[in-house]
Amino acid sequence: MMRVILPLAGAILVLFLLGLLAGERSLSPGEIAAVLTGQPHASPATAMVILDIRLPRLLLALLVGAALAMAGALSQTVMRNPLAEPGLLGINAGAALGALVFMVLLRETSPHLIAMAAFAGASALAVAIYALAWRGGVRSFRIILIGIGLSALCGAAANLITVFGDITAVQRAQVWLAGTLYLADREKVALMAAVLAPALALCLLLSRELDMIALGDELAQALGQRVQAIRALLLALCVLLSAAAVSLTGLIGFIGLVAPHIARGLVGHRHRAVLPVACLTGALLLLAADLVGRTIIAPAQFPAGLVTALIGAPAFAFIFWRARHAATA
Repeated sequence: MMRVILPLAGAILVLFLLGLLAGERSLSPGEIAAVLTGQPHASPATAMVILDIRLPRLLLALLVGAALAMAGALSQTVMRNPLAEPGLLGINAGAALGALVFMVLLRETSPHLIAMAAFAGASALAVAIYALAWRGGVRSFRIILIGIGLSALCGAAANLITVFGDITAVQRAQVWLAGTLYLADREKVALMAAVLAPALALCLLLSRELDMIALGDELAQALGQRVQAIRALLLALCVLLSAAAVSLTGLIGFIGLVAPHIARGLVGHRHRAVLPVACLTGALLLLAADLVGRTIIAPAQFPAGLVTALIGAPAFAFIFWRARHAATA
């Protein structure tokens, strides 16, 4: 596994350094080193650019990419569906509706209140989907079907708000919906880290349970697993990770869908290896998307969520083409 982790970590480090260098104002490696090492001759303006703008943005990209990837790995395993991702649990639709209510109807502009509204909306819809799917237990197909239905309902409500809302507020909301790291700050980084670290540790402790539930409910029960309790816990972790990520950065797609597949292709299907590799892959993908978005049409910025869609769609198509080709070979 280390033969996979070390190259991924090296690629992340390279992108991280490029992210510190690139931007509307280009910086030299010497300037960055002076700021990061606390040299007295470092420019205050340069220190502000690095410490208050670029460093929080890059750290948030790392953490959000990792969180979305781990949430995707959990949802694909629990629902035993390779196309599953956090959006099926109502995360995206609930977060979008919650944010739109605050941004368009209430004209709220505070990023922290908007993040709280998005988190509340995502969590509420996920709980509603799980409650409606419960019939003496929860089956993955019921979660998927009810999730699609309630997500469509939330999407219709969100479209209604955007059609009849104030055009300025709607435009501001569309930037958030596209998924952006533009408003990253130290508080968001600390919050995302506080969610991701214990969730990753707990998921690694439950890696054997994930391996068992991937075999199917009947076999897992025969092996002594309390399937419904484990599924509820894993889905709660998925919702927590996804809702936190979406509330802080908006809707960033394809990371949770693509990164777990890449991780399984690199290290196999044992979750003790898949989860950390998926997290590194997700962090790498979002760092790359943010770097491309900041530089491709500089000084203007392309939202990271749009870049991940452009990168993720062909990558996902290639993954399935390779899988089908391998099956017929």
